Amino acid sequence: MKRRLIFAAAAFPLLLGACGTDVTPAPTPAVSVTNVSEITAGATYNDTDVMFLQMLIDNQEQGQQMARIAAERATRPEIVALAEAVQVTQADELKLMKSWLDEWNRPTVLDKRVSLHADHGGMPSTGDEEIASLKTIKKAQFETAFLNLFLAHQHNAVEFAQLELDKGTNTLSKSFAERVKQSRTDQVQQMLKLLAG
Repeated sequence: MKRRLIFAAAAFPLLLGACGTDVTPAPTPAVSVTNVSEITAGATYNDTDVMFLQMLIDNQEQGQQMARIAAERATRPEIVALAEAVQVTQADELKLMKSWLDEWNRPTVLDKRVSLHADHGGMPSTGDEEIASLKTIKKAQFETAFLNLFLAHQHNAVEFAQLELDKGTNTLSKSFAERVKQSRTDQVQQMLKLLAG
Protein backbone atom coordinates (compact mmCIF):
# COMPACT_ATOMS: atom_id res chain seq x y z
CA MET A 1 0.00 0.00 0.00
CA LYS A 2 2.85 2.35 0.87
CA ARG A 3 4.44 1.79 -2.54
CA ARG A 4 1.16 2.66 -4.25
CA LEU A 5 0.86 5.92 -2.35
CA ILE A 6 4.42 6.88 -3.30
CA PHE A 7 3.65 5.95 -6.91
CA ALA A 8 0.47 8.02 -6.84
CA ALA A 9 2.19 11.05 -5.38
CA ALA A 10 4.88 10.92 -8.04
CA ALA A 11 2.47 10.26 -10.88
CA PHE A 12 -0.20 12.79 -10.04
CA PRO A 13 1.61 15.87 -11.44
CA LEU A 14 2.27 14.03 -14.72
CA LEU A 15 -1.30 12.86 -14.99
CA LEU A 16 -2.70 16.33 -14.51
CA GLY A 17 0.06 18.32 -16.16
CA ALA A 18 -1.89 18.79 -19.38
CA CYS A 19 -4.98 20.14 -17.64
CA GLY A 20 -4.20 23.72 -18.56
CA THR A 21 -4.07 25.18 -22.00
CA ASP A 22 -0.30 25.12 -22.54
CA VAL A 23 0.23 22.40 -25.12
CA THR A 24 4.04 22.40 -24.76
CA PRO A 25 5.14 18.93 -23.62
CA ALA A 26 6.36 18.80 -20.03
CA PRO A 27 9.78 17.33 -19.20
CA THR A 28 9.67 13.58 -18.66
CA PRO A 29 9.59 12.86 -14.92
CA ALA A 30 11.48 10.06 -13.19
CA VAL A 31 8.28 8.03 -12.77
CA SER A 32 5.99 7.51 -15.74
CA VAL A 33 2.35 6.51 -15.67
CA THR A 34 1.41 3.60 -17.87
CA ASN A 35 -2.05 3.06 -16.43
CA VAL A 36 -3.86 5.80 -14.52
CA SER A 37 -6.18 3.24 -12.99
CA GLU A 38 -3.22 2.08 -10.88
CA ILE A 39 -3.49 5.31 -8.85
CA THR A 40 -5.67 4.27 -5.94
CA ALA A 41 -7.74 6.80 -4.01
CA GLY A 42 -7.85 5.01 -0.66
CA ALA A 43 -10.79 3.89 1.45
CA THR A 44 -11.65 7.21 3.13
CA TYR A 45 -14.27 9.22 1.25
CA ASN A 46 -17.67 10.85 1.73
CA ASP A 47 -20.76 11.55 -0.38
CA THR A 48 -19.27 14.81 -1.68
CA ASP A 49 -16.19 13.00 -3.03
CA VAL A 50 -18.47 10.61 -4.89
CA MET A 51 -20.77 13.36 -6.18
CA PHE A 52 -17.81 15.46 -7.34
CA LEU A 53 -16.38 12.63 -9.40
CA GLN A 54 -19.76 11.69 -10.85
CA MET A 55 -20.59 15.27 -11.81
CA LEU A 56 -17.15 15.86 -13.30
CA ILE A 57 -17.31 12.65 -15.32
CA ASP A 58 -20.62 13.80 -16.80
CA ASN A 59 -19.13 17.25 -17.43
CA GLN A 60 -16.04 15.86 -19.10
CA GLU A 61 -17.89 13.41 -21.31
CA GLN A 62 -19.81 16.39 -22.66
CA GLY A 63 -16.56 18.35 -22.89
CA GLN A 64 -15.03 15.58 -24.99
CA GLN A 65 -17.92 15.86 -27.43
CA MET A 66 -17.49 19.62 -27.76
CA ALA A 67 -13.71 19.38 -28.07
CA ARG A 68 -13.99 16.82 -30.89
CA ILE A 69 -16.34 19.10 -32.78
CA ALA A 70 -14.04 22.10 -32.25
CA ALA A 71 -10.96 20.19 -33.39
CA GLU A 72 -12.76 19.47 -36.68
CA ARG A 73 -14.56 22.78 -37.26
CA ALA A 74 -12.41 25.53 -35.76
CA THR A 75 -10.17 27.61 -37.99
CA ARG A 76 -7.85 29.37 -35.55
CA PRO A 77 -4.88 27.19 -34.52
CA GLU A 78 -5.22 28.31 -30.88
CA ILE A 79 -8.73 26.92 -30.66
CA VAL A 80 -7.77 23.67 -32.39
CA ALA A 81 -4.82 23.29 -29.97
CA LEU A 82 -7.09 23.94 -26.99
CA ALA A 83 -9.61 21.35 -28.20
CA GLU A 84 -6.94 18.73 -28.83
CA ALA A 85 -5.30 19.31 -25.43
CA VAL A 86 -8.68 18.98 -23.71
CA GLN A 87 -9.34 15.66 -25.44
CA VAL A 88 -6.02 14.15 -24.35
CA THR A 89 -6.11 15.43 -20.77
CA GLN A 90 -9.73 14.65 -20.06
CA ALA A 91 -9.40 11.12 -21.45
CA ASP A 92 -6.83 10.38 -18.72
CA GLU A 93 -8.89 12.20 -16.09
CA LEU A 94 -11.98 10.16 -16.99
CA LYS A 95 -10.06 6.90 -16.54
CA LEU A 96 -8.77 8.09 -13.18
CA MET A 97 -12.16 9.20 -11.83
CA LYS A 98 -13.94 6.07 -12.99
CA SER A 99 -11.28 3.87 -11.41
CA TRP A 100 -11.72 5.67 -8.07
CA LEU A 101 -15.49 5.24 -8.15
CA ASP A 102 -15.03 1.57 -9.07
CA GLU A 103 -12.63 1.24 -6.15
CA TRP A 104 -15.35 2.63 -3.85
CA ASN A 105 -18.05 0.43 -5.47
CA ARG A 106 -20.00 3.52 -6.46
CA PRO A 107 -21.66 4.15 -9.86
CA THR A 108 -19.76 6.15 -12.45
CA VAL A 109 -22.98 7.31 -14.11
CA LEU A 110 -24.60 10.37 -12.58
CA ASP A 111 -28.22 10.18 -11.44
CA LYS A 112 -29.55 13.35 -13.01
CA ARG A 113 -32.57 13.81 -10.76
CA VAL A 114 -32.17 17.41 -9.60
CA SER A 115 -33.65 16.66 -6.16
CA LEU A 116 -30.67 14.41 -5.38
CA HIS A 117 -28.24 17.27 -5.93
CA ALA A 118 -29.93 20.03 -3.95
CA ASP A 119 -27.34 19.76 -1.18
CA HIS A 120 -24.57 20.06 -3.75
CA GLY A 121 -25.60 23.41 -5.19
CA GLY A 122 -27.75 21.96 -7.93
CA MET A 123 -26.26 20.41 -11.01
CA PRO A 124 -25.29 22.91 -13.72
CA SER A 125 -24.95 21.12 -17.01
CA THR A 126 -24.59 21.88 -20.70
CA GLY A 127 -27.66 20.84 -22.67
CA ASP A 128 -27.42 18.11 -25.30
CA GLU A 129 -29.18 20.44 -27.75
CA GLU A 130 -26.52 23.10 -27.21
CA ILE A 131 -23.77 20.62 -27.99
CA ALA A 132 -25.60 19.32 -31.07
CA SER A 133 -26.01 22.88 -32.36
CA LEU A 134 -22.23 23.17 -32.67
CA LYS A 135 -22.37 20.64 -35.52
CA THR A 136 -24.81 22.67 -37.59
CA ILE A 137 -24.05 26.30 -36.83
CA LYS A 138 -22.56 28.26 -39.72
CA LYS A 139 -18.78 28.02 -39.98
CA ALA A 140 -18.38 31.80 -39.61
CA GLN A 141 -20.20 31.72 -36.27
CA PHE A 142 -18.76 28.48 -34.95
CA GLU A 143 -15.75 29.70 -32.99
CA THR A 144 -17.68 32.34 -31.08
CA ALA A 145 -20.48 29.87 -30.31
CA PHE A 146 -18.03 27.18 -29.21
CA LEU A 147 -16.00 29.50 -27.00
CA ASN A 148 -19.08 30.89 -25.27
CA LEU A 149 -20.51 27.44 -24.65
CA PHE A 150 -17.25 25.82 -23.59
CA LEU A 151 -16.33 28.74 -21.36
CA ALA A 152 -19.55 28.29 -19.38
CA HIS A 153 -19.03 24.52 -19.40
CA GLN A 154 -15.55 24.76 -17.91
CA HIS A 155 -16.80 27.27 -15.34
CA ASN A 156 -19.22 24.53 -14.17
CA ALA A 157 -16.18 22.27 -13.60
CA VAL A 158 -14.64 25.01 -11.43
CA GLU A 159 -17.83 25.06 -9.34
CA PHE A 160 -17.74 21.26 -8.92
CA ALA A 161 -14.09 21.46 -7.85
CA GLN A 162 -14.81 24.16 -5.30
CA LEU A 163 -17.58 22.02 -3.83
CA GLU A 164 -15.12 19.17 -3.41
CA LEU A 165 -12.54 21.46 -1.82
CA ASP A 166 -15.13 22.77 0.64
CA LYS A 167 -16.83 19.51 1.63
CA GLY A 168 -14.84 16.52 0.36
CA THR A 169 -12.68 14.33 2.60
CA ASN A 170 -10.61 12.15 0.28
CA THR A 171 -7.07 13.53 0.07
CA LEU A 172 -6.35 12.61 -3.56
CA SER A 173 -9.80 13.67 -4.73
CA LYS A 174 -9.31 17.08 -3.11
CA SER A 175 -5.85 17.41 -4.66
CA PHE A 176 -7.34 16.52 -8.02
CA ALA A 177 -10.10 19.11 -7.48
CA GLU A 178 -7.49 21.80 -6.84
CA ARG A 179 -5.78 20.99 -10.13
CA VAL A 180 -9.12 20.96 -11.96
CA LYS A 181 -10.05 24.33 -10.47
CA GLN A 182 -6.73 25.86 -11.49
CA SER A 183 -6.62 24.42 -15.00
CA ARG A 184 -10.23 25.19 -15.89
CA THR A 185 -9.87 28.73 -14.53
CA ASP A 186 -6.84 29.13 -16.80
CA GLN A 187 -8.85 27.81 -19.75
CA VAL A 188 -11.69 30.24 -19.01
CA GLN A 189 -9.20 33.14 -19.03
CA GLN A 190 -7.69 31.93 -22.30
CA MET A 191 -11.11 31.64 -23.93
CA LEU A 192 -12.07 35.12 -22.79
CA LYS A 193 -8.95 36.42 -24.55
CA LEU A 194 -9.79 34.44 -27.68
CA LEU A 195 -13.29 35.89 -27.68
CA ALA A 196 -11.91 39.41 -27.29
CA GLY A 197 -9.45 39.17 -30.12
